[in-house]
Amino acid sequence: MLKSLYLGLKFSFSHFSILPITFNKKDDLSEKNILGAMLLTLPLVGLSLGVITTLLFSILSSLGWYGAVISAVIYMILYGFIHTEAVIDVIDAIYASHSNKDAYQIIKEPTVGAMGVLYAVAVVILKVSGIAFLLMQNLLFEFIAILIISRLSLLVLFRVHTFKSEFATKLKESLSNRYLIASYILFITIGSLLTHEFILFLIEGVLLSLIISYGIKLKIGFVNGDVLGTTLEGVETSMFLLIALLLVNW
Repeated sequence: MLKSLYLGLKFSFSHFSILPITFNKKDDLSEKNILGAMLLTLPLVGLSLGVITTLLFSILSSLGWYGAVISAVIYMILYGFIHTEAVIDVIDAIYASHSNKDAYQIIKEPTVGAMGVLYAVAVVILKVSGIAFLLMQNLLFEFIAILIISRLSLLVLFRVHTFKSEFATKLKESLSNRYLIASYILFITIGSLLTHEFILFLIEGVLLSLIISYGIKLKIGFVNGDVLGTTLEGVETSMFLLIALLLVNW
């Protein structure tokens, strides 16, 4: 059990970040317990990247907005822009569906369309701006909380959606109630130490993830890993704006 948890934790960081993680050749990462542990610890990836980003900003804070922008870009680099790439694929699929093309075939093509790139650039600008603003306003704990919430929200999506993806389906099958409840209890406890509004923010994040993912599904007819990545980007970008409006105005 402990070995599965350890390997799942490593798998989560290796898959959803660029942090240097290595495995032994004998490690079987397809085991159900390891995939379940991967999802259980997924919010820890957000927490860790958030801590690294805020520590970097504390070093660069004397540079003002420039240091905040650098820190925001580093955050996106730390997860390898993997979710931004998903935005490109999903937008291409949505526009393909408008032309009665096979959205699933389009989303799997290695090439990208102009509209997908433009939307991804817009997301990057909005996201970097949102992160930089929160950092400049010293809303560091709220920033980290959002990164936890966006990944906790994905766990809910694994339970409510049927996936057109073999890997996502395996992850769904591995996410038992035990793993889901344990992850929520653990990270609600951690998040509540960061900000008293964590549970309220979590509810908002889960609702946003459902709205975004079902909205995309309505457009292209299916949910896969790219849809999940796009949903995560949508939740984070929306919540950066929401937190800025709520807390700064207070």
